[in-house]
Amino acid sequence: MKIEDELKSAFKNDYHKLVVNLLLTYMRLSEPFQELLKKYDLTGTQYNVLRILRGQKQVPASIGLIKDRMIERNSDVSRVIDRLLKKKLIERRENKNDRRQRDILINTAGLELLEKIDLHENNYDALEIPLSAEEVVTMNNLLDKMRSNIEEK
Repeated sequence: MKIEDELKSAFKNDYHKLVVNLLLTYMRLSEPFQELLKKYDLTGTQYNVLRILRGQKQVPASIGLIKDRMIERNSDVSRVIDRLLKKKLIERRENKNDRRQRDILINTAGLELLEKIDLHENNYDALEIPLSAEEVVTMNNLLDKMRSNIEEK
């Protein structure tokens, strides 16, 4: 369905339409996964932090490193870390080289939770997106190009 029909709206220009279209598409794609995360009492941001820490392969991460790798960069990483600590999914230790820094690590419970979510995530990876493999590569390249231009400003 065309975005104009779905939202029953007009746009200032094609660039405006593209931004709204991207936002709408993101929401439609993420809604089922957000519902899954609710079942595990996680937010998307908490899930993102757990995945970053798992990717560290038990090498401690700082708050700064986590923030740099976040999808949603405007979140308060310290608060997210505190919530994950309360849920006993991560550990925070004093950094041996800099006592002002804290090392953050995912623990066994966090890894086990991600494994459970991974089993469901495969269902979302295979959403029936009506794009060919070539179109998916083109779309990824175009989105990378858009984002790199935004980040340069």
